[in-house]
Amino acid sequence: MPKQTFFNLPAEKQQAIITTAISEFARVPFQDASIANIIKDADISRGRFYQYFEDKEDLFFYLLTEEMEQRHANFITELKRRNGDILSTLVELFKQTLKQFDDERLKEFYKNVFLHLNYKTEKAIANSMSDNKFNKRYEEIKPYINKQYLNVENDEELFHTVQLISAIMMQNFVLKFAKNLSNEEVLDSFSIQLKLLKRGITK
Repeated sequence: MPKQTFFNLPAEKQQAIITTAISEFARVPFQDASIANIIKDADISRGRFYQYFEDKEDLFFYLLTEEMEQRHANFITELKRRNGDILSTLVELFKQTLKQFDDERLKEFYKNVFLHLNYKTEKAIANSMSDNKFNKRYEEIKPYINKQYLNVENDEELFHTVQLISAIMMQNFVLKFAKNLSNEEVLDSFSIQLKLLKRGITK
């Protein structure tokens, strides 16, 4: 996480650093990104950078965490709006995320995240999706899930259902970048998988 000195900055300066960092991590994979480029474009000194962040990894993982937290908040908002229908909520959020990829910078940022992982980035992403964090997010959304839409018998089945459909969504984002699929192609893939999940695959 950033140091308190970063959060003490005016909001516009914080945003300038974040915007510049996303652009740099979109330009090249994480391991090739340059602090020099970030500080030049954000108009801060190298000394100032280290007053705000421990290192490049600290900044990168902060960006990832903030993105995930924002998506989680959007998920809860949409789930409430859809009366707890978790499947239609996920489809809507999937579409919203794909729409964000119309921004070439964001698309390249996520492409680099998913397709150019090294040990440190894999570890950080795994940590951001750890059982503890998933469980915490699950407990936050659980009160808003309408189980009348689902064929689940107990809370354990509900937990695994949420885990399963979340994994399907993540896998399709990876597939989009790995195979350079269009938004329409990856949405079709996601929709088919959800349809199979809803229908069941055995007679």
